[in-house]
Amino acid sequence: MKNEQLELSVVVPLLDEEGNLGVLYKEITQALDGKFDYEIIFVDDGSRDSSLSVLEEIAKNDPRVQVLVFRRNFGQTAALSAGFHHAKGGLIAALDADLQNDPSDIPAMIDKLNHGYDIVSGWRKDRKDNHLRRNIPSRLANWLIKKITNVPIHDSGCTLKIYKSEVLRETKLYGEMHRFIPALAQWSGANVGEMIVNHRERMSGEAKYGLNRTFKVLLDLITVKFLNSFSTKPLYIFGLLGGVSLIGSGVSFIALLYHKFVMGLSMNRNPLLIISAMLFMATIQFIMMGLLAELQVRTYHESQNRPTYVLRKTIHYKKDDKE
Repeated sequence: MKNEQLELSVVVPLLDEEGNLGVLYKEITQALDGKFDYEIIFVDDGSRDSSLSVLEEIAKNDPRVQVLVFRRNFGQTAALSAGFHHAKGGLIAALDADLQNDPSDIPAMIDKLNHGYDIVSGWRKDRKDNHLRRNIPSRLANWLIKKITNVPIHDSGCTLKIYKSEVLRETKLYGEMHRFIPALAQWSGANVGEMIVNHRERMSGEAKYGLNRTFKVLLDLITVKFLNSFSTKPLYIFGLLGGVSLIGSGVSFIALLYHKFVMGLSMNRNPLLIISAMLFMATIQFIMMGLLAELQVRTYHESQNRPTYVLRKTIHYKKDDKE
């Protein structure tokens, strides 16, 4: 993140949105002109249509506009990450380029942010998307994300969010992790709020996401949960799995002995013997994997002198300050 010089940076990731960019630019300027000292950062995620030409024309006529152009399609998370990295504002607003997010919501969201929040997330309560292909999978995914992360927001997938730039400085994004920024930030002590925002039907272009995205989100959710709960103590999760395997091995072995001495069955060719041995070996492997992960975690933090905590601020009054 660069030094903060502006009040607000608006980050817009996009892919093949030539028909929407001109209208979006006008809506952003109408919503923000005279209210904020701002910049607009468009991130072209490998568009194959005329989006870049439209953006170049916009940038020529407005020095507040910056265009980042990827060599190929890297995905929305990478596009947002690039925009955040180049942003100069103390506040950062992110929204989609498909005109379904309404830029006129940004001032009200910033007003709410100023009431003690570090992030304000948009909630598309009345979504204008295909119910079967988009809305139902989204609701299921949001319910699961809310249950696992304990972040009280209804719509993690809404790109329209307002961030304090300090929240994003230490956030590294991979996969589809952009939707988990509120969770990552809250686990570090940030205050996360939510506001109902306007959601509009897509008027031009095609949606870039389908049902396959839900599966990717679930995998990223597992990663986020692991990073939050076990990133500095991986032996706990591997030890837990090893304990479960050990209990299973013990139960199988006891059942094997029961078959041998009570029921008079031979231990040869008894599948319980194989199950018991395999689970016992799995126990050893889980514990060894946990120990190796512990070594990696320590190498990671110590080699970078990276702390295992996050400070909000430091308070230290000198003696002369008290007088």
